[in-house]
Amino acid sequence: MKIQYLGTAAAEGWPALFCKCKACENARKLGGKNIRTRSQSIVDDKLLIDMPADTYFHALKYGIDFSGLQDVLITHSHEDHFYPLDIILKAPPYANSGTVKDIHIYGNSIIVKMLKETMNLSGISNIADYITPIEVEPFVPFYAGEYKVTALLADHIPNENCYIYMIEKDGKRLLYAHDTGVFPKKTWDYLTGIPFNAVSLDCTFVLEYNEKGHMGLPNAAESKEKMLREGCADFKTKFIINHFSHNGNRTHEQLSDCAEKLGFITAHDGMTVEF
Repeated sequence: MKIQYLGTAAAEGWPALFCKCKACENARKLGGKNIRTRSQSIVDDKLLIDMPADTYFHALKYGIDFSGLQDVLITHSHEDHFYPLDIILKAPPYANSGTVKDIHIYGNSIIVKMLKETMNLSGISNIADYITPIEVEPFVPFYAGEYKVTALLADHIPNENCYIYMIEKDGKRLLYAHDTGVFPKKTWDYLTGIPFNAVSLDCTFVLEYNEKGHMGLPNAAESKEKMLREGCADFKTKFIINHFSHNGNRTHEQLSDCAEKLGFITAHDGMTVEF
């Protein structure tokens, strides 16, 4: 199994669109791994996670054939993770052929409601032939193509079931945990004793400590230690940090140096991790 990080920034991107802070100016000057687009990942070039407005750019930059994608997991309704207007482009006249006729969008009740409303406003009478919204419940496994997926509760938006995802295939298991603060008790209880080959943890606050809504590297390190104690990981498990805000004010190299000491890989746009 492999995961490719297509975008690794928080909602504003890095450098942020309207910002001239030191971190953003450094990113513009240094370029390379310091340029981060909005958060999106893909597993085995088949299972897409989240659909920000940067999706079109990601498809072009990384040579991904989106006409062949059938399954998309959505974590929550924030616009940097879910931009339903682009999903409408799956249907004619915007797309006239493709390897896969319809695309399946998995998410919570708000995601399904938003997508259905967008479909209804599209003016395309047979749009349901090309887009299938699927509501998923927390802690209830389902199949997205060949992948067994379980949505687990995140700590992110009040009054919305935001999800992190456990993804399994051929004996491999990935925990994709963005956007979330320290996991809710129900999620920790579910995870206890389940071993993971790779764990991708939120690090929006970069080196700062933050428990609610998002995490920083200290919280990711605490989560890693807890997973090791509770049988969710071992010395072979790959731990990755992802989803960074420019407010953390560190270059990719500076953050990587700190993260490596704690046993983390620091994600950057385009990075692939195999496990």
